[in-house]
Amino acid sequence: MKQRFGIHRFAGSDSDIHFFTRFASHDLLMRFWAQVEPALPSMVSVTQAQRGSFTEPAPTATHSLQPIDEMFMFLNYLALGSKQRDLADRYGVHQSTVSRIITTWSNFLYPLLGAVRIWIPEEKIREHLPTEFKDYADTTVILDCTELRCQCPSSPVLQSEEFSAYKSHCTLKGLLGIAPHGAVTFISPLYAGSISDKQITRESGILSLLRPGMAIMVDRGFLVDDFVPCKIYRPAFLSGRSQMSACEVRETQAIARLRVHVERLIRRVKEHKFFDTEIPLRLFGSINQLYSVACLLTNYENGPLVKAWAK
Repeated sequence: MKQRFGIHRFAGSDSDIHFFTRFASHDLLMRFWAQVEPALPSMVSVTQAQRGSFTEPAPTATHSLQPIDEMFMFLNYLALGSKQRDLADRYGVHQSTVSRIITTWSNFLYPLLGAVRIWIPEEKIREHLPTEFKDYADTTVILDCTELRCQCPSSPVLQSEEFSAYKSHCTLKGLLGIAPHGAVTFISPLYAGSISDKQITRESGILSLLRPGMAIMVDRGFLVDDFVPCKIYRPAFLSGRSQMSACEVRETQAIARLRVHVERLIRRVKEHKFFDTEIPLRLFGSINQLYSVACLLTNYENGPLVKAWAK
């Protein structure tokens, strides 16, 4: 008889753990669990919140799964984009229980992981600066935007706000920042897809973290020179010229090689298959939590973006 579906069934296979959770190994997942488990007494379940009872433990009847398997289920939901009905069948629980578990863990991990300071001081960034950044050693954060396809609202006004000309679809858009060595250090809220890179930089909160003496690295679309208080590394524009100078070409290529790391990090976020399909309107109330948790999890799930940086 097969062992019940849950984390212990796959503990002996790192490839299975990676498939079901995006964590690179069982060891990494257990290290993450060791950080999460002490905070479990402060978890407020959806049932408790609905009853307004935040101090009494949730009734045991609703806890047919161990907390570690509830977390495993939540990670399945993000990593595989699993439907709640499928998870209910796998875990042998009611679909409404799956819904409550996903909402509870989303609401639990969002403030728990969010309470960990991810913005790294300049001196710490310099300590861990990859040699590839030696010509741009004052780079504090590499910024880029990402878009998530979402269901189009029926309202024409809301459709126009969320329509992304870049994606030719309704989207939600967020600004993400990483340190040069690859750790996520900034996550903005999600905005309607029509927002420009310039406006999202202005509204996201990143400006309050930047200081003179720092530098940011961005793509061509980030025309933020008039309000960002620090140096900006950005590929050069032709600006009506027929060609760039040799120096501009070299610098553009160098910045592009370094800036690609933020795109690789965004790819890691979107390897959570939850983001493969359109986000339904019914999830708009919780999508910021789910997206932020997925971004923060990348700091725990994997090794370095570049193997050579492991040391």
